[in-house]
Amino acid sequence: MHFGLSEEQEELAGAVRTLVERRAGQVDLRAATQAARGFDEALWETLCGQIGVAALAIPEEYGGAGFSTFETHVVLETLGRTLTPTPLLGSGVLATRAVLLAGTPDDCARLLPPLAEGTHVAALAWADASGQWRADGSDVRATADGDSWRLDGAATLVLDAHGADLLLVVAATEDGPRLFEADLSAGVERTATPALDLTLQLDTVTFDGAPATPVGGVLTDELATLRAEAAVAVTALQVGGAQGALDRTVAHLKEREQFGRPLGSFQALKHRVADLLVAVETSRSISWSAAWAAAQGDADVVRQAALAKAWCSEAFAEVAAEMVQLHGGIAITWEHDAHLFFKRAHATGELFGSAREHRRSLLPA
Repeated sequence: MHFGLSEEQEELAGAVRTLVERRAGQVDLRAATQAARGFDEALWETLCGQIGVAALAIPEEYGGAGFSTFETHVVLETLGRTLTPTPLLGSGVLATRAVLLAGTPDDCARLLPPLAEGTHVAALAWADASGQWRADGSDVRATADGDSWRLDGAATLVLDAHGADLLLVVAATEDGPRLFEADLSAGVERTATPALDLTLQLDTVTFDGAPATPVGGVLTDELATLRAEAAVAVTALQVGGAQGALDRTVAHLKEREQFGRPLGSFQALKHRVADLLVAVETSRSISWSAAWAAAQGDADVVRQAALAKAWCSEAFAEVAAEMVQLHGGIAITWEHDAHLFFKRAHATGELFGSAREHRRSLLPA
């Protein structure tokens, strides 16, 4: 059995990498994070228009390309390598998968085509006041008002909510949690949340009697599956980030000289870098395993997601910390990108559950 990417998946990763590198010559990472929507909109349009990254995991009958979530995972890992900010995690994974898991065929036909084209960006409001994505719903409450619904409450840590064209909400009802499409014209307030990682755009969304349309029925196991798939998608960013940090560190050790020799020629540093390579490669293996389980609808996806998220979170944190150490004084300056990798490692380490939380979930009660 061949454990690796297919030729088509390799080409997909290469195409994304080429576009990102070409665009970086015009708009660098810091400039992209300072854009109005927190990402380079021209790059996003190109990624969607030329490669179709937002459409990969959407069925063809809803305007998508009909591939699996594994192809999206490959793209996320490639984007993570350069810390490129895009709405692919929030819109292309979280919101899209929420609609596919919870929605009816009519809901999917109405909501997914513009997301597949990339002309609309969606956000999913789910996390409660403590930042938890609970399987029993959120702090937002949905109340029936005749034939319509109203939303009240607040959701935190909403990815890419600022400027989102479609806002989906996991809300509690008398019968259990349900997914809703919020009407953005009234009763919705979006407030930016200062984030450790400048490349992740987070908001707190407050609802005050906001009109809403239900998407599908009462949710049962769908939220547990969605949280697992979200955690797996984050591991793609972590693996890519760890690889990017390692690549930059190796390049620095080859170029920087001490005592008339490149730093990379010293045996002690070779051993440290070898340990980092092991951390990156084992992370990639466990991340791909979980991504394959998610793409196949494996019943074991929740357990695999917990294993992958715990391992990849700690591995990325280790690689990012060593990146700072091995770069020396330059790594603690604002101008160098080492601090961006360090912040991405610790931010994604908490997103959709910390390593400690996921390990705890694997233990018997």
